[in-house]
Amino acid sequence: MSNLIRIPKQLSRRPVRSCKIGPLRSDARGFTLLEILIAMAIFTLIGIASTGVLTSVIDSDELSTERFEKLQTLQRAMLTIERDILQGVARPVRVEGEMSERVMLGGDGILDSNHDGLIFVHGGWHNPQLRLPRSTLQGVGYRVQERQLQRLYGNYVDNVIGYEPKVKVLLENIDDFKVYFIPVDEDQEDDSAWQDDYSDVVLPKAVAIEITSQDFGLIRREFLLAGASS
Repeated sequence: MSNLIRIPKQLSRRPVRSCKIGPLRSDARGFTLLEILIAMAIFTLIGIASTGVLTSVIDSDELSTERFEKLQTLQRAMLTIERDILQGVARPVRVEGEMSERVMLGGDGILDSNHDGLIFVHGGWHNPQLRLPRSTLQGVGYRVQERQLQRLYGNYVDNVIGYEPKVKVLLENIDDFKVYFIPVDEDQEDDSAWQDDYSDVVLPKAVAIEITSQDFGLIRREFLLAGASS
């Protein structure tokens, strides 16, 4: 007996029909040129706006940093002036080898200043255990040249003939510098007690300075000298 499966003749003679597959249809489509141009324009506007905001932030930060540095410079300058004046002593100095009895000199043109100038001696110059070959006294001067508030100083109170003092710039962009004094024999305490210049063998009762700066405007400080009666 055979194991073959017999296929009916009707099925074996049925023709095989071919199936044709047509192209797939889809509703998806790409961007048009106009849409791409509009998108690019929008992103360009966003980029320009972001750049403007970032530039403004950077400029503001630089301006704040510059302003802060100028404020720190002003504070250091005022602390230096305050320390020198409050530690002023009635000590005359030699000028070009000749002894002078004046302990403080101030007024217009002092030290070749374009405005007021000031000369005196202050104490408290730190010299630990007197290891340095100098005293704790120091002659100082203040003047304005080339719109710079300058501090002049030397290592010794009585310097040799021809000695050029050291110069340190405290402030820049200075439009005016004024110094006012109240003499020790002045009894009045109002504004009329202040005088424009000073040259005496004793320290004044008080000293006032006015600094007109392009960056900070008018700054006035008044100092009462403890050694005025010396």
